[in-house]
Amino acid sequence: MTAEPQGATEPLSFLERTRRQLRGLYFGRDREAVRFQIGMLLLDVAILAFFIAGPYLRQGSAYVVVDYLIAAVIAFELCARALIAPNLRYWVMRPMTWVDIVILGTLLFPNQLHNFAFLRVLRIWAISQSKLVTLTLRSTGHGDKEDLIQACVNFLVFLFLVTGFVYSNFFYGAEGFAGFVDALYFTVATVTTTGFGDIVLPGTLGKLTAIVTMIVGISLFVRLAQAIVRPYKVTFPCPQCGLSRHDADAVHCKACGHVLNIPDEGS
Repeated sequence: MTAEPQGATEPLSFLERTRRQLRGLYFGRDREAVRFQIGMLLLDVAILAFFIAGPYLRQGSAYVVVDYLIAAVIAFELCARALIAPNLRYWVMRPMTWVDIVILGTLLFPNQLHNFAFLRVLRIWAISQSKLVTLTLRSTGHGDKEDLIQACVNFLVFLFLVTGFVYSNFFYGAEGFAGFVDALYFTVATVTTTGFGDIVLPGTLGKLTAIVTMIVGISLFVRLAQAIVRPYKVTFPCPQCGLSRHDADAVHCKACGHVLNIPDEGS
C-alpha cells in the first residue's frame, strides 16, 4: 500500500473551476480580464442604447429577436454574479439583482410586463458602478470628477426612469416616436418646474407622478449644480476619526482637526 504524495490536493469540481474563472474575469487586472470587462461594458452600453431606442424600433421585425438575445445576456450576467458572490444571500440582497430580474421579465414577457419596462433605464446606474469606469477615471487623472459624473448619472437615471414610467402608463398606445417624446417633454418640463401645462397627465396617478417628479427631480438638479460649482473632494480616510471625504487642499480634518497628508501629484 503506497502513501499519497505530500501536498496532493483533490481536483476541483466543475462548479468551483467555473466560479474561479469568472471571479478572475470580473475582478482581475490582467490583460484577459480587462478585455472581458471592456467587452461587457461595451455590451451594456449597446443594450442601454437599444432600450432607449426601443419605442422607435417596436415595428421592426428583428425587434423580438434582439429582445431575446439581450434576455440571454442578462440571464448569463445574473447567473455569473450569483456564482462569484460570496454567498447566495449577498446576491439576493443586491438591488441590481432584482432590477435585472424585472428587466429579464420585461424582455421575456413584453406584452404582460410592459408597465415595468421603464426600469430598464437603471442599466445606466449599473454601468456607472463598474469598477472599470472608476479605475479608468483615476488612471487618466480624472478621479476628481467621480462625484460630478455620479451626480450626472443619478440625474439622467431619474430623468429617463420617469420618462419611461410616464410613457409606459400614459403614452404607450400612441405611436412610438410621438409618445416617447411627449413623455420626455413632460418630464423635463416638470423636473425644471417650468410647467407649460400643454401636456398634463390625467387622473390621480398623473398628479402623484408630477408631484414626485418635481420634488425628487429638483433635489437631484440642485445636487448636480452643487457638484459642478463646488470644489471637488478626495477620498482619504482620516487616521484619527475615519472621515473619508476631504477638500483636495485640506491640511486638517474638519471633524477632529487631525493633520492630514493627502497625496498630491502637484500642478
